[in-house]
Amino acid sequence: MKISDILSRDKCSVSFEVFPPRRDAPMEPVLEAVKALAEETPSFISVTYGAGGGGNTNTVALAEHVQKTCGVPALAHLTCLTSSRERIATEIQSLRKAGIENILCLRGDAPAVDGGKRDFAHAADLVRSLRPSAFCLGGACYPECHPECEHLQSDIEHLKAKVDAGLDFLTTQMFFDNNVYFRYLARLRSAGITIPVIAGIMPVTNGSQISRICRLSGTVLPPRFRAIVDRFGDDPCAMLSAGVAYATEQIVDLFADGVKAVHVYTMNKPEVARRIMANLKGIVNG
Repeated sequence: MKISDILSRDKCSVSFEVFPPRRDAPMEPVLEAVKALAEETPSFISVTYGAGGGGNTNTVALAEHVQKTCGVPALAHLTCLTSSRERIATEIQSLRKAGIENILCLRGDAPAVDGGKRDFAHAADLVRSLRPSAFCLGGACYPECHPECEHLQSDIEHLKAKVDAGLDFLTTQMFFDNNVYFRYLARLRSAGITIPVIAGIMPVTNGSQISRICRLSGTVLPPRFRAIVDRFGDDPCAMLSAGVAYATEQIVDLFADGVKAVHVYTMNKPEVARRIMANLKGIVNG
């Protein structure tokens, strides 16, 4: 099923993100996590391009497992900056053979050493090349501005170019203040970006990771959430409960204010997803 069809429904939608193991790591623990996540009946499960951005061998295999074995629509991430047109064509063929209908089009991280001219300099180039295909195409966006962009307005202009290239939907980077999302959404609509914008939520259950996560994503911690991390960050059990409670409150508030779709960055932790979905009983499946 295409995500554009899922988003057209008049009901609340919760989806999950998982990441495949590195090439030299076993697949079994991830498959077990995905099975447990699928039992929570998400609207879809996205599969990242691999730990460290290294290749999509496991991405395709895991996305196929999500869809064919677990019975959940899969969204496969695809990065393009370090790929040739030939390699992208090969990967598209693999995704199509696996029955995947949805692709999240990403630029990917820049390599430490610039290799010169590239076939794909931006995610918009990938979107443009895939638009004639039958895939449903998604893209990423940053409510608090892309870390590499100096101004949010400039970032939105770049995003508009990516949307105009042929995206069907967007998914935001995580945010911890819903007002950030709503202000951002208003600016997108004013800029003529009218496609669905899925709200990305990160349940923080490990206090030691939050500083690095925010530094890489450009996300700002509101004082209320920082107080939670400061108080419970050194107690894993307490931080799990507090992080799930905070994420649940964000999701409920988003749904109450008319948002239809939320994407949860699960970090391959079924227990986190299980607790959140239990808190949303009657809201999502009601």
